[in-house]
Amino acid sequence: MSGITLADWLRAQDDATLVALLRVRPDLATPPPADMAVLATRIGTRASIARACEDLDTFTLTVLEALVVLDADTRPVSFNTLVELLNLKPKPVRQALTKLRERALVWGEDALLSVPPVTREAFGTFPGGFGRSTGQLVDLTGVTDAEQRVLAKLAAGPPIGETRDAARMVSLENAETPIQRLLARGLLIRRDHSTVELPREVALVVRGDSPMGTIQVSEPKLRTRELSPSDVDATGGGEALELVRHVTNLLASWSVEPPPVLKQGGLGVRDLRKVAKDLDVDERRAALLVELVVGADLAGNSEASEPEWIPTTKADVWLAANAENQWASLAHAWLELPRLPALIGQRDEKERLINPLADEVRRAQAPRDRRWVLEAVAALEPGTSIPDPAGLAAVLGWRAPRRGGRQRDELVRWTFDEATAVALIAHGAITTAGRIMLDEGPAVAAKQLAESLPAPIDHVLVQADLTIIAPGRLEPDLADDIARVADVESAGSATVYRISEGSVRRALDSGRTAAELHELFKTRSRTPIPQALTYLIDDTARRHGRLRGGAAGSFLRCDDPVLVSEVLAHPSAHELELRRIAPTVLVSPLSLADVLEGLRSAGFAPAAEGPDGRVLDLRPGGRRITPRARTARRPALPSVPADEQLGELVRLVRAGDRAAATPRGERVSVPGHLGSGPSATLSLLVQAARAQRSVLVGFVDSHGTAAQRVIQPHIVGGGVLEGYDHSYGEVRRFPLHRITSAALVDED
Repeated sequence: MSGITLADWLRAQDDATLVALLRVRPDLATPPPADMAVLATRIGTRASIARACEDLDTFTLTVLEALVVLDADTRPVSFNTLVELLNLKPKPVRQALTKLRERALVWGEDALLSVPPVTREAFGTFPGGFGRSTGQLVDLTGVTDAEQRVLAKLAAGPPIGETRDAARMVSLENAETPIQRLLARGLLIRRDHSTVELPREVALVVRGDSPMGTIQVSEPKLRTRELSPSDVDATGGGEALELVRHVTNLLASWSVEPPPVLKQGGLGVRDLRKVAKDLDVDERRAALLVELVVGADLAGNSEASEPEWIPTTKADVWLAANAENQWASLAHAWLELPRLPALIGQRDEKERLINPLADEVRRAQAPRDRRWVLEAVAALEPGTSIPDPAGLAAVLGWRAPRRGGRQRDELVRWTFDEATAVALIAHGAITTAGRIMLDEGPAVAAKQLAESLPAPIDHVLVQADLTIIAPGRLEPDLADDIARVADVESAGSATVYRISEGSVRRALDSGRTAAELHELFKTRSRTPIPQALTYLIDDTARRHGRLRGGAAGSFLRCDDPVLVSEVLAHPSAHELELRRIAPTVLVSPLSLADVLEGLRSAGFAPAAEGPDGRVLDLRPGGRRITPRARTARRPALPSVPADEQLGELVRLVRAGDRAAATPRGERVSVPGHLGSGPSATLSLLVQAARAQRSVLVGFVDSHGTAAQRVIQPHIVGGGVLEGYDHSYGEVRRFPLHRITSAALVDED
């Protein structure tokens, strides 16, 4: 019994069904197919079938594979035969067929189900683990236990086996081994001198009531636990601030001492370890931060003769933004990052170590797979936590077994770890800001995060051991003041700073006075100021700036000649090439920054001064490069047009179909364009208008796409053909210079 062709089945579907098909299989619409025959051909291509199968769940794939086992790629198969092979109730099978029909992977009514011929290739050499069909009747009467074991092993798949017993054919009377006897009885097929194959009919009998094995109709149950959404958001907010702090410190470090770019590209192991040590994080997080900084264009390859990884000018814009916008740009950069940072530290196929920022980390599908995992978490109710990513991996493995490749389970775990590090997930649940990031983008997500963060506080707690506790996120101005006079000792929800002589001197070097530091702690500390801190500031300030340096190369001046003599007597004076030009003045050919650094290393506390005698801050400014202009990332899959565009495309395909089926009479083709001289086409159109006959017109639209329409010309002139378009049922206008051919439509 023959069934309907795919092209005819497509023609019988309504526009809504075809729009839905093009929506779930967007590759079919690019470029627009000329007619249904072209669309049907494109549906059955190997690449398109493989891409469509990526979105099928395990059960639907099993149903499709069962149809291939039944040879639905060569002749129609009935629904009842399919249900019998699967040994299932009809309802789930019918639901799976609905999904397959929506994707045009199956067509026809229940009595005549067909699949594209190339579908067989999507399931390997032996779909369902079955061999070729011989069409024979199978009788296992008299099969011995040894022969039964051979049949059972081959029936479990794959259905072929290598054996020396296939070298020659013998009769049943002369057979000595189980395989020879099975070959003689036709229960095995000899493929060549060393290979045998189990026919499909034999495997079906051996497998018994479940020929397709154990079929998992529904996805595995996901183990979850319920948390308070506010707790999840609060934890995510804290992690977001930690991410921003680490990136800020990384940019500061690379501004002063940018690491070199390896010859083969990427960042060296030693430099990665330095990042981890400077930020007090493990190397795995350090690698993620490095990838994020470069992925967000906050740093890049200088591409100089000796290239280095240097912050870009975008880093200054990022540093000036508030914390929530800083986080949003980093989280969005991670979502769109076409790389897998989790591969860093592993070995490639040649057993070479994979470095950060190396080409080996690049994966074009990473953004799509990342969203696939996160959207599965976001589909749960707010506050729903997944304690074990392996459970989600099992669910996603059932939903789309052909996605993710060999690393699918690891991909889920990696995504969870990285999403937690960038504050999209907390305690195994997606944060509110993370959910909004997926749906509405970084701008709206930043506003949501701001609501999750505690309000900035305007005070600190100064302790007797010269530590400062910031019991939360500080106001920006206060954070800058504290960072200038103290060093971070430990970070977290409450940051602990340590005040030392060096940190106080750093504040004084930046231009702060002792009085300003006293006022800072007096007005901003909620705890009494310890006397030790007052003494430390005063003592450091007393010695600070007694030596004054200027550019000569550089000079030093001091009102105390004894101190000047002490400096000259120190061994470092020779290295700094200092010489006295007056009782209170020393000069050096070295730069002022080098002289001051050398004296500080020697235990002195000099300060730089400007022409007006005020203290100058000589700390080096951060190095910057201009970020490279990036080409837009090509999407891994074709984008899905809007339904209105798809509806228009369907109408064009139907118009092409009608044009292809239109009987033709006299035909004229245009080799160039109508304006090149006398044209038979123009005459044909004028003749058709006078005789009120329809014409099949071939033309090229404004996008360069060739198409055909059946037109009844009304007006031909002024560079325009105006007539009734039978494909659209309305009057349309066509520029004459775009018409490539015309043929009268036969009226009989």
